[in-house]
Amino acid sequence: MRKYNTPHRRRVIKTRLTEEEYTEFSERVSLRKMSQSEYIRQALIKSSIRPVITVSPVNDELLSAVGKLTAEYGKIGGNLNQIARCLNEYGAPYNALSQEVRAAISELAALKFEVLQKVGEAVGNVQTYQL
Repeated sequence: MRKYNTPHRRRVIKTRLTEEEYTEFSERVSLRKMSQSEYIRQALIKSSIRPVITVSPVNDELLSAVGKLTAEYGKIGGNLNQIARCLNEYGAPYNALSQEVRAAISELAALKFEVLQKVGEAVGNVQTYQL
């Protein structure tokens, strides 16, 4: 009896392929002149699977709109900060108005945070895998 110096393999992996997938698989195996089993083993050992984040076109539009909205929030916040600085320079007569501007800045920041949080929940991340 002849002995081979190969590991004893007991585990079996099964899968189903479409005709197109099987044709492509067979072509790849024959090009490399190896058995189907060896090809699959090599593919498993040598390949790496990296997650790819896929965003649908609807989400692209939403993200674009949110980007524009956050840019507007930034401009409005900058304007409010300039107004607050001017009011602080002139002191006492404008204290009440200054406090209102500070409150508006705070509300604007909270609204921006809330919008970004809701968009994150709505969009989420859809993961596909790329070999």
